Amino acid sequence: MKMTPPIQPDTSAGTSRRTDLGRRLAARREALGLSRAELGRRCGADGNYIAYLEEHAASPSIGTLVRLADVLGISVDDLTGASAGRVPGRSAARRGAALVPLGEPECRDLLGTHGVGRIAVFTPEGPAVVPVNYLMAGTDIAFRTSAVSAVGRSAGVAGPAGAAGRTEAAFEIDNIDDVTATGWSVLAVGVLEGVTDPNVLRHLNATARSSPWAGGDRDQWMRLTPARVTGRRVVHDW
Repeated sequence: MKMTPPIQPDTSAGTSRRTDLGRRLAARREALGLSRAELGRRCGADGNYIAYLEEHAASPSIGTLVRLADVLGISVDDLTGASAGRVPGRSAARRGAALVPLGEPECRDLLGTHGVGRIAVFTPEGPAVVPVNYLMAGTDIAFRTSAVSAVGRSAGVAGPAGAAGRTEAAFEIDNIDDVTATGWSVLAVGVLEGVTDPNVLRHLNATARSSPWAGGDRDQWMRLTPARVTGRRVVHDW
């Protein structure tokens, strides 16, 4: 049985009544390349209902939210925005907790599951840690920045088409589960340099899913070639 809206959406109203749920639903759907009709088909809804949820204030049932979140590959809290302002890591520690090392193959697999990480570099002003959107280019970690940013200057980047130096840097990603008080982190340490090879640049631009979230003039590709990849996971007895 398909879900239908209580009233037909008024398309002339545009997105003036769009809520946080509607924005999040539309953004995730578009990021996955799904049409409204396709998303509706996958979760047992009509495409017009998906349009209604995206464009109007609505209060779908928890069952509807669960089905939508499952198809979109996120949690209900992520879909509704309930977790947006939540600071992770505030739950109490569990008994019998231990920190166990991760093997390098698992660390590299985990690097491929994320899209945002933190790059740590030395700058003339001191150490800096900056969040960046990234992708895996083979075994390298690639991301875009500005030639005049702290990260760009740390590697001696002269500009998008200029010469680029090399510097040591570290890159980190992690995952925290407040419900179970568990988590993991992966650290990659190696040489950071600006990418200047035209063929590599074309490949990176074609592979990138989107522009950097920070916006602005961030067209200088940087590449970290890890010399060491390590990771740790917090586990405990249930």
